Amino acid sequence: MVNQMNARSLLNSVSKSFGLTLLIWAAGIWSAEAKESLKLRIAIEQDVPQVNVGSSVNAQVLDGSQQVIGEIQGMNGFAAQAKDGGIALDRWKSGALWVVPKDENGVVWIGNRWYRGRVYLIPSGKGLTAINYVDLEQYLFSVLGSEMSGNWPQEALKAQAVAARSYALHERQGAIAKSGMFDLGDTQGWQVYNGIQSESTGTQTAVMATAGKVLAHNSQIINAVFHSSAGGCTENVEDVWVQPLPYLRSVKNNYDQGAPVNEWSRNFTAAEIGNRFGVGNLQRLEPVKLTRSCGRVQEIRVVGDRGSEVVKGNEFREALGLRSTLFTIANQFQPVASTKGQKQALAGVTFNGRGFGHGLGMSQWGAYNMARRGYTFEQILQQYYLNTQIAPINVER
Repeated sequence: MVNQMNARSLLNSVSKSFGLTLLIWAAGIWSAEAKESLKLRIAIEQDVPQVNVGSSVNAQVLDGSQQVIGEIQGMNGFAAQAKDGGIALDRWKSGALWVVPKDENGVVWIGNRWYRGRVYLIPSGKGLTAINYVDLEQYLFSVLGSEMSGNWPQEALKAQAVAARSYALHERQGAIAKSGMFDLGDTQGWQVYNGIQSESTGTQTAVMATAGKVLAHNSQIINAVFHSSAGGCTENVEDVWVQPLPYLRSVKNNYDQGAPVNEWSRNFTAAEIGNRFGVGNLQRLEPVKLTRSCGRVQEIRVVGDRGSEVVKGNEFREALGLRSTLFTIANQFQPVASTKGQKQALAGVTFNGRGFGHGLGMSQWGAYNMARRGYTFEQILQQYYLNTQIAPINVER
């Protein structure tokens, strides 16, 4: 299978029509067994007034009950719109619509990218939502390349494949329990999924080598969250979120050393921070609460001449665009005149930090460096997800 994929990988030709650009991939890189894998529902565009859709080959248009009501030509783009409580696409209108390629090797266009699988269009709160129905393993081809690089060591990519598969199925089970219309989104709020453009021989090989494998605790698929870099220390989940879990425990190691995001610094003026939090001229920042294991900021007090505010660590991080909440603060002062003579006023703040992301579960850069040191994907996963086993998928289809 791998030899066939390598020999017939990405062809050199690029087809263009109606503003759609398709990378032509070789057919037959996925076995018949894998084509029967679990399906995921990935929300690509959510609550938008319209979205462009199409197919690389002729495709059937189905209504919400999956009855064929028309056909669109391949390599043509169409604007789907929310209309009168339903979905309108070209001359067809229904409460919901499907776009299904007639050839099993066809791919679909959603928004501005190509995806495997099919498109389901449904009305939603502020317009419509476009959902990509796609095989689990084929979905992972893209996730690995979107979250890592396909050129990374295979053992790191395999670890990412098992973690991403576990996370996706954990989310799927939750969505089914809540009767959700989709299982995951395609952004960092879930795990990044950029369609065919992020696939490569490296990602496909890693997915196929670990096909059907998940992380489990007490025979249940775990919530295998991950992040870019731990900065040397991952957290107990209850110190970042709420519920304690036996497999998301703090781990300290040196595998992030040398990663481009392991150490960082950001400079701000006092005015920038004061204005961002509405406290006037910033006078000081006071970390109120730190995590027990690593010292990440859980709460911080922002004090200005117009008041103060206690901010959650993650909210503070997002407001300033910091890479993580694992940081120390260095103040810069400048002399200013006052009625009592000259005094020192806060002029700016430097945040010196480590890591990138929430600090839970697997560090991707840690996995990269472990793989380069000769560790297997099983050893990488054991390092970051405690009290777990690698097991075959066993969920309701």
